[in-house]
Amino acid sequence: MKLDFIAPDKLAISKANMRYAKKPPDVSDILPTIRARGILVPLIVRPNCSPGSYEIVAGARRFTAARQVAEERGDLPGEPLPCAILGEGDDVAAIEASLIENIARLAPDEVTRWETFARLVREGRDVADISATFGIPEAGVKRILALGNLLPRIRTLYRKEEINAATVRHLTLASKAQQKSWLALHDDPNSYCPTGHQLKEWLFGGASINVDHALFDVETSGLAIIADLFGDERYFADAGAFWSAQEQAILDRKQVYLADGWSDVVIVPRGDYFHRYDFAQAAKRKGGRIYIEVRSNGEVAFHEGYVTMKEARRLERGEAIDKETKPTRAEVSSTCQTYIDLHRHAAVRAALIGHPKVALRLMVAHAIVGSYLWRVRAEPQSCRNDAVRESVETCAAEALFDERRRAVLALIGFDAEEPTVTGGNGDPHGLVGLFLRLLELPDRAVMDVMTIVIGETLESGSAAVEVVGQEIGVDMAAVWQADDAFFECLRDRDILTRLVAEVAGEIVAKANAKEPGKVLKRIIRDHLNGTNGRERCENWVPKWMAFLPAAYSERGGVGTVKAAALVAAARADHPAVRDDADTGEPQQPQREAA
Repeated sequence: MKLDFIAPDKLAISKANMRYAKKPPDVSDILPTIRARGILVPLIVRPNCSPGSYEIVAGARRFTAARQVAEERGDLPGEPLPCAILGEGDDVAAIEASLIENIARLAPDEVTRWETFARLVREGRDVADISATFGIPEAGVKRILALGNLLPRIRTLYRKEEINAATVRHLTLASKAQQKSWLALHDDPNSYCPTGHQLKEWLFGGASINVDHALFDVETSGLAIIADLFGDERYFADAGAFWSAQEQAILDRKQVYLADGWSDVVIVPRGDYFHRYDFAQAAKRKGGRIYIEVRSNGEVAFHEGYVTMKEARRLERGEAIDKETKPTRAEVSSTCQTYIDLHRHAAVRAALIGHPKVALRLMVAHAIVGSYLWRVRAEPQSCRNDAVRESVETCAAEALFDERRRAVLALIGFDAEEPTVTGGNGDPHGLVGLFLRLLELPDRAVMDVMTIVIGETLESGSAAVEVVGQEIGVDMAAVWQADDAFFECLRDRDILTRLVAEVAGEIVAKANAKEPGKVLKRIIRDHLNGTNGRERCENWVPKWMAFLPAAYSERGGVGTVKAAALVAAARADHPAVRDDADTGEPQQPQREAA
């Protein structure tokens, strides 16, 4: 390198510098020293495309601090700065110089390292070269490069420290589709977003089994393996296939113990614990057993030479002990039980075809209590805006629904203070009990229950709301009036002008078109309330909220209008609601008699 002093106005931060295109770096820690003594360590620069100018590849913080000192003293551009000049056009050397200096001074975040390492790889460096250059183990380099397999948004969250290293590590196990699903949960304030070790359970459906726990030869087993991109952990893709191989390996190990002369080998049921305080150690010749503890995560522990405490007291008295009494064998095998269950299931569902009343009650019970196959959630009606949330909670429609909900809770024997009718945990006893209760009720009462269940589980903002509102003919003016929360939501002056035209007429709207939003809102309020000399406008509902909804402009972005378009398209495809050729009126679908 060539050493020289270069004027600050001939210097600029290079794109190869780690801190290029970011906000000015924090220089508070080095500023006092540079004020007192100037720059002692030369900047690393290289010639720029402009004659006589250079770009800084290492030392952006010193350069920024020197500029700040020059500004304080009022002598911009400042004194020439000591520089070490690299060869022209050596991008790889420039990138390495920038990263080496920054790592030596203050280790940058892993995402920044990934960006720099990735650039070095694109320039032809391999993992071994990067490892040797920066003194980082090859495994560490691979771990940092693995961040490139994550979606950019996840890397950004990691850089901002909004997610931790454990979460990132497990996200490298996820496919791109799983990463997108995880981001959707992260962005939804009403959803549970798994992180850390919980994320691993979410990715594997609650059964993440590490390859290290296998008692069999993993490489020859043919089982699919998923490895995290950091290269530190590997898991079985199919938990069921793992357990088949693992249980056979446990049985094989049991036979080895028995052949070795142990009196008995007891396999503790999976998930149960072997509590050592309930046992005492005993030698093989004294009747000690092997206890095999099988844990839910796939790990297996072998406890050699143990007897129960009761048997230990017998041994102390010099009495012999017998093998543990084996559990009574089940009357039918698991395969036979499956055979019985499937045939009974087929017979019952075929019989239900002729008993729609029973089927209806069973369906309602499932929708309320849930089961292994039914996952029904109540609409949370959530909103981050407190005023909107309070407006919905206190509106007339919600009050009516809550009154009927309490009546239904009492009807089916639930606590009237329960927040919802739906949302059970799949308890089979509760399901059967509720079904039997529904069998006692007349059809009309079951229908009342069903209306509350579907009301609680109707998705807000969905096309289902739109089609039902149209079919029933919901009159929003009967249950809604404009309140403070509604007016607070309105921001667009053009739209407010159109609302004024609806409640006050076009003349008033044109006369006030240039007025600020608060004036337009006051005009609307006055006409709705009939105050301040304004003529009262009765039963007004904005177009967005009516059934059918409409927009006030061609700009789009109205969710209810989009939902109505979906309903219109479905009606056009449905033969029962196509327009009559003579009248042009939609034909109503034929309904079954009640």
